Amino acid sequence: MANVFDRLKIAALSVAAGAVAILVPLGAQARQQTAIVAGGCFWCVESDFESVPGVGDVVSGYTGGSQVHPTYSQVGRGATGHYEAVMIPFNDSVISYRQIMDLFFRSVDPTDAGGQFCDRGNQYRTAIFVTTQAQADTAASVKTAAEQALGRQIVTPIVQASTFYRAEAYHQDYYKGAKLVVTRGGPKRQSDAYNFYRKGCGRDARIQQLWGADAPFIHH
Repeated sequence: MANVFDRLKIAALSVAAGAVAILVPLGAQARQQTAIVAGGCFWCVESDFESVPGVGDVVSGYTGGSQVHPTYSQVGRGATGHYEAVMIPFNDSVISYRQIMDLFFRSVDPTDAGGQFCDRGNQYRTAIFVTTQAQADTAASVKTAAEQALGRQIVTPIVQASTFYRAEAYHQDYYKGAKLVVTRGGPKRQSDAYNFYRKGCGRDARIQQLWGADAPFIHH
């Protein structure tokens, strides 16, 4: 069966999303919807989904916890209850919510309850945050299908969305930044630092091990 992402490549239209504040209003534009997911490091999830036809400007942020206006350092300490998450605006005349969910499950390790890849802790767990009953039903259906395809229990919860807080500016589009940063491998351009991190964290290796040819974003 063709890879989900391969089927999406035939779509010609890509829609740019508007600016996002702390909480993005849904349904602000005809045909535009929003998906909210947590898949470990939000840099990686943002990078993955911004490559998908029909998806606009993905926003990295924090959601699911109790801390108001959390900072990266607060979330990183694991005491806020927030996940690193992304808000994915998409044009549903190009790509459906179901397809977004298909791609999401195959871009993470949904069997891991303790984090994702080298990033451990509750803030790095996977989750799907739904805004309507229709989204909840679709996410549950896709989760069941993904579990059957994988042949293993999926631990990713489907929960009601709450306030989504936009992460600090330097986290947005981190994967394509040109700023010079210091890494364990020495000084690197931000985009190179991102690739260094992604490979070192073992994200693609683990996803390929789990999903094989169905993994849509390997080495992305």
